[in-house]
Amino acid sequence: MMLISAPMVAAPGLYSSSPDPRFPNLRPEVVAGYLGAPATVVAEVIDGELSLMPRPRPQHAHAASRLMRRLGGFHDPTGDEPGGWVILGEPELHLGASPDVVVPDLAGWHRERFPANALDEDAPGAIAVAPDWCCEVLSARTEAYDRGAKMRIYRREKVVHVWLVDPALRTLEVFRVENKRYVFLDAWEGETIVRAEPFDAVEIPLAALWAL
Repeated sequence: MMLISAPMVAAPGLYSSSPDPRFPNLRPEVVAGYLGAPATVVAEVIDGELSLMPRPRPQHAHAASRLMRRLGGFHDPTGDEPGGWVILGEPELHLGASPDVVVPDLAGWHRERFPANALDEDAPGAIAVAPDWCCEVLSARTEAYDRGAKMRIYRREKVVHVWLVDPALRTLEVFRVENKRYVFLDAWEGETIVRAEPFDAVEIPLAALWAL
């Protein structure tokens, strides 16, 4: 992971020389590094620092795509499926005043909270409305970052639920915001069939996340 440091808190308009007006409170070199990041990395800006991480490994990507498929009835319901959500893989989120730029592996919004023009052809590439649910798929390279800095941002932005999926350990952990902090609800492992908030209307066989 490559980091470029910058102040954690900046007054509005402090860095007026920023090369992009979307990032008025970030150092110009951080903005330039973010905008110039190659497509082979995931670029995020958290607490004023630029993070460049390699794209997810196949095990990571496999678990994320399988989970998104299992939640498809919430995003694109048919028949008696629950619906009510918009779920995206690796959306770019601009959250807070700086802003922090984060890319969760999966994120979901209650349909009524999803920006109406976000899917338009001429819409900005990033979404500034915090999700109602985020899922991070852990790896040795990202676990401390996902559990620490990113979860603090999700808590600040009132993301109600966070899931942490670990393909190596074959576990799912679920957290919910209560009284401005994340409360651990439960963890499941292996091939358990689970019902987990906020998608407890359906059963999710964990085995499906790990198997080919």
